[in-house]
Amino acid sequence: MRYIVSMRQVDLRKIDINLLVALDALIEEKNVTRAAHRLGMSQPAASRALGRLRTLFADALLADGPGGYVLSARAEEVRPMLRRMLAGIGEMLEASPFNPATATGQIRLLMPDLQAAVIVPRLLARVAGEAPSLDFDIVAPGANGIEALEDNAADAMVALVDEAPAGIRRRHLYDEELVTLMRAEHPAAAGKLTLDRFLALEHIVVSVPGLGPAPVDEALARLGRRRRVKLRVPNFFAAVEIAARADLVMTLPSSLARTAADMRRFVSLVPPLDLGHFAMSLAWHARHHDSPRHKWLRNTIVAAATEMTAGEL
Repeated sequence: MRYIVSMRQVDLRKIDINLLVALDALIEEKNVTRAAHRLGMSQPAASRALGRLRTLFADALLADGPGGYVLSARAEEVRPMLRRMLAGIGEMLEASPFNPATATGQIRLLMPDLQAAVIVPRLLARVAGEAPSLDFDIVAPGANGIEALEDNAADAMVALVDEAPAGIRRRHLYDEELVTLMRAEHPAAAGKLTLDRFLALEHIVVSVPGLGPAPVDEALARLGRRRRVKLRVPNFFAAVEIAARADLVMTLPSSLARTAADMRRFVSLVPPLDLGHFAMSLAWHARHHDSPRHKWLRNTIVAAATEMTAGEL
């Protein structure tokens, strides 16, 4: 890269920043030996650096004077610009500090309503004490959550992330199991929930775009069985409120089922199927990986999720 400076062409590719650091020490010390000590190099190496600087600037920089060196007029002229430039380079290379207590702005998180219900209250409780001026925008990820992270349309996502493309980082948060929930007055609330009894019930299903068939229906398909889906709704809160007032059952993640069970309106039963478990992950784009602000955000989300799972034990 070339710049025109005072009609003289300067090739910045030939300039070693270490030379400018050496120049700063030489100007401040006005002594090659003391500058070498300050720079952690030998006196001959400092002398060679001074020679290269004199060629680069076409100026003596340090001129002979009574009792040692004195600064040349060019060195006096360069001195304040040099200090500003070196300070600017240091500021550029240093990570921007992040102080949660004074941070402002909005953080956009992708999170289905179920995860938002169990994680966000704990997240906000932590943020209230650490970063009171930060605001949050919680949005359902749908089928395009990964694309939103890639397009920098969101800071992070909490969701099922089975596969992450290049550039997407993820961290396991917790495992979810599925339980079957029904209102306490449901005729099937008493007794063991067998598969035949389970299939005789009318079910309510939450249809989440982009997630495909529900795990229950996939497990039943492997057995050659089907359940009666009486109602499909777009989110878990609608399902919970409807199930509290109707003889419909729903099979949902244990974290939300425990929250609903706390209302004493429901009975939670083990499904008569091997549904395994699924892992909830925190995902973000690599562009934010080393950002102090984003590290704080990720640590806070992890702490909130850990608190949530610990509270369920």
